[in-house]
Amino acid sequence: MTSGREPELAGQTIAVIGGSSGIGLETARRAMAEGADAILVGRRQDRLDRAARDLGASRTAAFDATDEDALAGFFRDLARPIDHVMVTGGGPSYSPILEMDSDTVRRQLSSHATLMVAVARNAVGKVRPGGTLLFMGGADDRVVRGIGIFAAAAAALPPLTATLALEVAPIRVNLIAAGFVDTPLSASLLGGDLDKRRAELRSTLPIGRVVGPADVAALAVHLMTNTAVTGETYNIDGGQRLVS
Repeated sequence: MTSGREPELAGQTIAVIGGSSGIGLETARRAMAEGADAILVGRRQDRLDRAARDLGASRTAAFDATDEDALAGFFRDLARPIDHVMVTGGGPSYSPILEMDSDTVRRQLSSHATLMVAVARNAVGKVRPGGTLLFMGGADDRVVRGIGIFAAAAAALPPLTATLALEVAPIRVNLIAAGFVDTPLSASLLGGDLDKRRAELRSTLPIGRVVGPADVAALAVHLMTNTAVTGETYNIDGGQRLVS
């Protein structure tokens, strides 16, 4: 039995930078279920090939998105305009600030913002009016001991998102600020503490479970389809901010 509902992204194309695993992969999966064509972008072709086989995606592009020449080349070589770009990225770093050298401080403060600006610059003329640039950030911008530079870097992204939304309009720009999401990246960051963290969140979060990539993907696809939304930041953390 079918619902009779038309797929919400039928005929549209989404490029997912960081699309070979985790949140990016699940967003591509959900977008394709809604009728979209997906271009999976990542650094490693072997991982992209596995993801493409998993989803049935026909297009991949392997390059480092922080290489501005490679990023510009990707957009320049698109044969036709696309509708949405989602950018996921590496996880946070919680090194004590005074243990960082100046180059590390500059890099961690600016790397995510620099990538956002580079994507926006190159998307103009390549993303259709009303389409979306959708970026991932962190929901935890509290200042507590041990969090390092992360809070300052995260706090810069919402106003940057709003500014970019004005500058590239009528392309829309939004930010998803995620708390802990149960992804392979989280597993690599936490190592042997992963199960402990999962158990802690299940017992403390108002939703009573851990946020997964599919939860973020659902929000991402909603922001692609809701053409009234731009310049906004959406927290998704299972209510962690309410109980922390």
